[in-house]
Amino acid sequence: MPKFIVDANLPYYFGLWNSELFIHVFDINDSMTDKEIIKYAIENNLIIITKDADFSSKVLFQNNPKVIHLRIGNMKIQALHDFLNKNWERIQQVSDSFKLTNVYFDRIEGIE
Repeated sequence: MPKFIVDANLPYYFGLWNSELFIHVFDINDSMTDKEIIKYAIENNLIIITKDADFSSKVLFQNNPKVIHLRIGNMKIQALHDFLNKNWERIQQVSDSFKLTNVYFDRIEGIE
C-alpha cells in the first residue's frame, strides 16, 4: 500500500520510487491539479513529495496532508538519485514527526 504520492514535477522513472510505497501522479491522472493531488493524498493518507513551493504554503495554513518539499533546485537525474538515496532514511524520520519536511542540500528541517 502506498505511503507517498510523487508530484508530477519529479521524475517518473526513478529508482527510489520503484516500490509499492510510492505512487506517482502520472499513475493516477497526469493532469491533476494541486488541489486534486491534496484531496487524493488526504483520502488515501499519503505524504506528498514535491519540488513545488505551493504545497508548502498550503500545508501550513489548512488541514492538509504531510508534505516533503525538495528545495534542492534542478539536478541531473543521477545526482538527484544519489542525494535522495543518501538522505532518504533521515527525510522519512523527519516526515514522521512533522507536517512539513523541507529538504535542502545541507539540512533537513521539520515544521509543524
